[in-house]
Amino acid sequence: MKTDAQLQNDVEAELAWDPEVTLTHVGVLVKDGIVTLTGYPASHSEKYAIERATRRVAGVRAIAVELQVRLPQGDVRPDGDIALAATRVLAWNALLADQKIGVMVENGDVTLSGEVEWQFQRRAAEAAVRSLMGVTAVTNQIVVNPKISADNIAAKIDHALARQAHREARNIQVIVDGASVTLRGQVHSWAEWRAAQGVAWSAPGIATVNNDLLVVA
Repeated sequence: MKTDAQLQNDVEAELAWDPEVTLTHVGVLVKDGIVTLTGYPASHSEKYAIERATRRVAGVRAIAVELQVRLPQGDVRPDGDIALAATRVLAWNALLADQKIGVMVENGDVTLSGEVEWQFQRRAAEAAVRSLMGVTAVTNQIVVNPKISADNIAAKIDHALARQAHREARNIQVIVDGASVTLRGQVHSWAEWRAAQGVAWSAPGIATVNNDLLVVA
């Protein structure tokens, strides 16, 4: 098991390695395996990259995000311009064809609403607006409303976990209630946590995934 000092060094090294992150924009504190991120990233896209890079580091038990986006003066845009840009980029996204997604912007914070059939479409909508100039935050209120019914979902997810060779598959309990899936058990990294969640979301007919997996370093 890594000491807090080792974990801090690893997180800082991973942040320095990521070309999307300016290391001087972020501070890293670690206590009992819990990483606290502080600082002022220059965009929402950079804030997301900082969080993503931290999750990649083995030994991270949890992350406390105290980052505040501070846009350079030249990157500030009126909310109306951001809303127009967001609407256009969503309309041109091939993954979101025929999906009706609402956009609201307040002080650079983009709120997405509406319904899609799959979780990957929900993620695609958020990713599409994340890097737009002037965006300080993205609030994703899009609901997944599948048009096909769930059938034998628990078995399908179990088979998918085993098929994709996740070493923790045997330690993951899959509980299905209608179109809702709950994952319970333990994994050894955030990468495994996210991979298991991705498998659950890929099952047809799923509207909600509750990931209660515990990351044990």
